[in-house]
Amino acid sequence: MAAAFANAKAAERPALMPYYTLGYPEMANSLDIISAIAPHADLLELGVPFSDPLADGPTIQRSTQTALENGTTVKKCLAALQTLRQQGVETPALLMGYYNPILAYGEEAFVRDAAEAGADGFIVPDLPPEEADELEAVAARYGLALIHFLAPTSNAERIAAVTKRATGFIYLVSLTGITGARAQVADDLGAFIGRVRQTSTVPLAVGFGISTAAQVAEIGRLADGVIVGSALINAVDSAEPAHKAQAAAEFVRGLVSLSASQSVS
Repeated sequence: MAAAFANAKAAERPALMPYYTLGYPEMANSLDIISAIAPHADLLELGVPFSDPLADGPTIQRSTQTALENGTTVKKCLAALQTLRQQGVETPALLMGYYNPILAYGEEAFVRDAAEAGADGFIVPDLPPEEADELEAVAARYGLALIHFLAPTSNAERIAAVTKRATGFIYLVSLTGITGARAQVADDLGAFIGRVRQTSTVPLAVGFGISTAAQVAEIGRLADGVIVGSALINAVDSAEPAHKAQAAAEFVRGLVSLSASQSVS
């Protein structure tokens, strides 16, 4: 992951991390889509569907519900990642999922199997840092990162606690609320990033509400990485079945090219 952020910085642009739900609309489709976007992404965030995704907005909730209805499980998600690696996808990949399925699978078994499948780390939005010691320790033993969140409402004590233990990068929530495409970047985002950067020794990636190439470029002047999820799924939904992977690749490629040109202008 460090190399991904460093390479993007050398190219004078933010590292781009698209999110996509494994198993949506079906597992085979999702593998085609992820393979298509991987060459244009610096990192990948792969969603593991859960029945009660509290942090996600309607677009991602709908995709996870469809994936679950199609029989997507944690085990199938791990197998899918392994398939992507076997097919030559080398882009660093983080599994984004909620804690209940990890607990049911078993923390040690989940981390072990994820490492064997080719994961680089985890994002668990409903696991606060003060409750993450055990999973964090297991992940560290396997050389994987557990990514923590900070929000604009985080106080100085919470920021210090997260930056002290952070590995990989810190996921900065651009606004309060759930995920989903927004028309504008929050006015106070720059001040929030500045507060975190005072004590952070790892890259800062911003997610939630980012939907356009212009927003990626704007945030890229402040942060080290940008995460785009709902807008990518919307692009896939708008395409004909035979062209979904192509539409996804074109969408992600457009985010990268514009962010690079605007970051150096």
